[in-house]
Amino acid sequence: MGKSWTLCVLLGALAWGQAAPSAAPQTQPPLAPAMNQKGQQAPGPADTSGSVPESAAVITVKGVCSPQPRPAAQATAAKPATGAKTAQSSATAADCKTVITKAEFEKLASGLSPSGSISPQLKRQLGGMLPRVIAMSNQARKEGMDKTDEYRETVKFVQMQVLANELQRKLQTEAQNIPDADIQKYYDEHKGDFEQYNLDRLFVPRMKQNEPDLKDESDRNEKPTEDQIKAKQAADKARADANEQAMAKLADDLRARAAAGEDFTKLQKEAFEAAGMKIESPSVSLANVRRTGLSPSHAAVFGLKPGEVSQVISDNGGHYIYKMKSESELPLDQAKNEIHSRLQSERTREIMDKLNSSFKVETNEAYFGPGAPGSTPPRPGPGGMGRPAGAQPGTPPPSSQPQGPPSTQGSDKH
Repeated sequence: MGKSWTLCVLLGALAWGQAAPSAAPQTQPPLAPAMNQKGQQAPGPADTSGSVPESAAVITVKGVCSPQPRPAAQATAAKPATGAKTAQSSATAADCKTVITKAEFEKLASGLSPSGSISPQLKRQLGGMLPRVIAMSNQARKEGMDKTDEYRETVKFVQMQVLANELQRKLQTEAQNIPDADIQKYYDEHKGDFEQYNLDRLFVPRMKQNEPDLKDESDRNEKPTEDQIKAKQAADKARADANEQAMAKLADDLRARAAAGEDFTKLQKEAFEAAGMKIESPSVSLANVRRTGLSPSHAAVFGLKPGEVSQVISDNGGHYIYKMKSESELPLDQAKNEIHSRLQSERTREIMDKLNSSFKVETNEAYFGPGAPGSTPPRPGPGGMGRPAGAQPGTPPPSSQPQGPPSTQGSDKH
């Protein structure tokens, strides 16, 4: 993770060198991948890098000499005359080259890779930029840019950043080392988290769909008076209240019929027809629902016995009726990866909290301004699963928060 930052810095530092000084040259559009006779993407060229010996040169940069340590005797020797030095430099410049072997290249690439593995993309990316880095850094040294205060301060910060990233990666690696005994213990102590339920769910909309207003065109074009507006608002409210009461009564009736054994799919279709819904009625089947798969206000359904039907559960979205079909327990071998991720996340958070609490920050607000940086240390670590966004009009809500019609596309899976 931290090493990818270093690679991004290298890429960014070289971006200006690849930009044109004036108008950008026209570039060819990317080639479409080769396709076989069946219309499928043809496989790329075979990777032959494994057959290259470790000592073989994979990159040769001509015109740039590899940095050589100066012998002590040479360092103390008298400097040659200016003309002799220029002649010697000219004589050796043509023979200058920097050679990078496969072993050297892969050591560098694995150091920059977040995972330590070298993908073909990273290999090509680094292979394309490395010669330019070598040439530019060599020229920078010739111009004495490695002797400036700015250079030393930048190197100091980059070293701190690299060390901080290495520490974070080390701590995350330690957090990944979770014994099987800890996984078993977590599974035994959180049995309820791994219970699964197969349910039928009947959804009755809270309101009927609005019916079109069938007034004459002449009446519609007349500007209504204030009394007419108030009368219309009162009539609309009375109609909405009546519709809401009718749908609540329908939910009670359908619940009684469901408890008597009628088919949920048939009842669901009737509910949507009564509500004037113009979309296909949703599937009633919910397979392998976990306790976290429904909102807390619907959690009572998990106490039903197989074959039992719940009471009507109402919320802002409508009315819900559940039937328990069966329950089971997710086996440990299937839950192991999930538990490992949970424990890894918890341990990473604990380690980083401990580290962040080991220091305090005081900043000068007169310099940084109000809300100075560093007052709240960050808490890096593996990200958790995001919760789905709220449902858009006409789409089902998340199953964990029933606030509208369930999905019409098959069963909900959790």
